[in-house]
Amino acid sequence: MQLKKAQQKRLYQDVLFLTELRPFRNYQNLDSLNRVVDYISNEIEVCGLSYSYQSWIADDNEYRNVLCSYQPEKEKRLIMGAHYDVCGDQPGADDNASSVAGLLETIRLVTENKYDMDYGIDFVFYCLEEPPFFNTSSMGSYVHAKSIASNKENIIGMICYEMIGYFSDEAFSQDYPSPFLSMIYPTTGNFIMTVGIEKYKDFNQKVFNCMKRNKNIDVFNIDFPTSDSLAGMSDHLNYWKFDIPALMINDTSFLRNPHYHEITDDIETLNFEKMSEVVNGIVNYFISN
Repeated sequence: MQLKKAQQKRLYQDVLFLTELRPFRNYQNLDSLNRVVDYISNEIEVCGLSYSYQSWIADDNEYRNVLCSYQPEKEKRLIMGAHYDVCGDQPGADDNASSVAGLLETIRLVTENKYDMDYGIDFVFYCLEEPPFFNTSSMGSYVHAKSIASNKENIIGMICYEMIGYFSDEAFSQDYPSPFLSMIYPTTGNFIMTVGIEKYKDFNQKVFNCMKRNKNIDVFNIDFPTSDSLAGMSDHLNYWKFDIPALMINDTSFLRNPHYHEITDDIETLNFEKMSEVVNGIVNYFISN
């Protein structure tokens, strides 16, 4: 049986819904955040999975993660997540509608292809990744990581989608925090990266090796010595706090994308062909492990 692949049309429709929401889906606009929750819940239900909510209070408001599980009966678990809130008043196409769409498409492919692994997958859509809650215990990913920490011996690891939609074929469109890195990695921003820390390099390498099998997109890996700085700029950092292996799938964010945290971060700037190949690449992990 030929396996189904990610569909650009479905990715586009997901991003379109998220970027057209007004007011923008930041922490101050609870109605918009709740509309996102309803949309995600409906798409999960269409896939034939049940969903649940994980709620908490931050600044006297209630926020929710959306969770669903594939093969919930399996003891071993893989976590996959993406945040759905934005930073301030901007549409947040790359940051992070691209990843919400990617995670939804991953769920669709898993259920359509009926993968049978010796582990299950827990999908989590987080709220409050962005400032002013970033790197606090009010992050949705911190709430989730803390809730599963007692079962960490059964958790294979966590894969975080964070900005997977912006690519450029222009020469020298890719920047780096140090000249040394520009000698190792490409200077044209048309690739995707797996980003982690050396402590969990075994898990990181497995994910990277699986993604590399997709020859339709270039994939590179970087493992930083510590969780400081660029290594931990998304939800995966909260799993490290509970000693759970985790990494980020990322298009390098502001090192490439001039629309980062700007009103111009809109759907027209995304490359849906490349986005679909990111999802196809990560699905190779389910085939191989």
